[in-house]
Amino acid sequence: MAASGVRRAVLSHTLSRLLCSGGHVTVRGRYTCVPNTGDRTTSSAVKGKRSACWVKVSEHDPIGRNFLNSLGGAGAGGGERGAGGAGGGGASRGAARRCLMAVIAFSLFSSADEDRRDEAQRKEDEMILLLKKAKLSVSRGQLEAASGLLHQAVAVAHQTHNHQAVIYAYSLMANLAYVQGQLDHAEKLFKAAMSFMLSGGMPQDDNAVIEMSLKLATIYAEQNKAELAEIGFAFCTESLEAKLQKHKETAVEDLTEEQEALRKETRLLLGLCFDSRARYRASTLHLKQAGQDYQKALDICLQEQGHTHPQTLVLMSDLATILDLQGRHDNALELVQRAVDLSRSTGHPDQHVLLGNMAGILLHKGRLEDSVRFYLQALGLARQAGDQEAVEKIQEGLQEVKKRSQEGKEDETKATEQ
Repeated sequence: MAASGVRRAVLSHTLSRLLCSGGHVTVRGRYTCVPNTGDRTTSSAVKGKRSACWVKVSEHDPIGRNFLNSLGGAGAGGGERGAGGAGGGGASRGAARRCLMAVIAFSLFSSADEDRRDEAQRKEDEMILLLKKAKLSVSRGQLEAASGLLHQAVAVAHQTHNHQAVIYAYSLMANLAYVQGQLDHAEKLFKAAMSFMLSGGMPQDDNAVIEMSLKLATIYAEQNKAELAEIGFAFCTESLEAKLQKHKETAVEDLTEEQEALRKETRLLLGLCFDSRARYRASTLHLKQAGQDYQKALDICLQEQGHTHPQTLVLMSDLATILDLQGRHDNALELVQRAVDLSRSTGHPDQHVLLGNMAGILLHKGRLEDSVRFYLQALGLARQAGDQEAVEKIQEGLQEVKKRSQEGKEDETKATEQ
């Protein structure tokens, strides 16, 4: 327990150290200082903020009407009392003038408040529209347009001090930079968003923080920063495992619906962490560790999402690939065959990838004819899906089969001649 506590303290310190360099983010050629505030980074959080503003504005008019009604009631009462004599009438007129002045003064202040609120609402609407347009541009593949819209949105978010929107915009910008291969910029943006979240009081083991930490670890892996990548992956997995251990202290039947949803979300995020680390370890040829991580990810996916879930089948195929690389071809073939069979019955969207992996394993087992048959099936499905990258990989596999077949024939010829 003590060692675990020390380890988590080291990870926490490391996370803080990694974030220290993320204090500034380039926005349209200038530096925007990141304030020390933050909140949860979700689209629903931004929408919730907008809804709260609408409620606040709508409540202003009823309050104003009630106040004016109370003034009107007092004036009417004074008039009735003043009807008894001339002196009362003078007092009534004086009271009426005072009420009128109060109404005018209130109207002036109310108008100014409404103008300010209208301006704030206009900015809020502008920011929401920019974010929506940016997401639409991303879905259409218009990445440069999306980047410009997000820069505008984050500027408006800073102007209106909408910290939730700032976090959301930074996270979208970071994801966009990542898919464009701008890893250094993506790293800075993720750090900026995390700084907002943590300085706003969000716990380090909140799933939103861990998910962003996982993205940072993945970036470090692609940048070949091995130590930072391993520390990042370890922080994510150990934090999530500790959270899940707390959930185990409560009986399943005693969990509320919200607690159960959080437990499942946390467990699936842990599976994603194992999957991401497995891919990194496979890329560095640490096959034993990669296989262990893939197995953990697969176990979680099986338990939480079932045998036929698309992600379960992908993990089966990925684990089979690792087994194949380790020379465990029979185990690999058995596992990938199960994934392919399930994908056929469920209509898996990436069935061509699974078939291609199976063809590769058959190739390594020396079953060249079977390998060609599955490669051709995969090729047809890949073309139907418009997956050009898969098409190229499958064609490379077919070329390898052809090469090995030719080599086999040459070996047979030499053996016959001898």
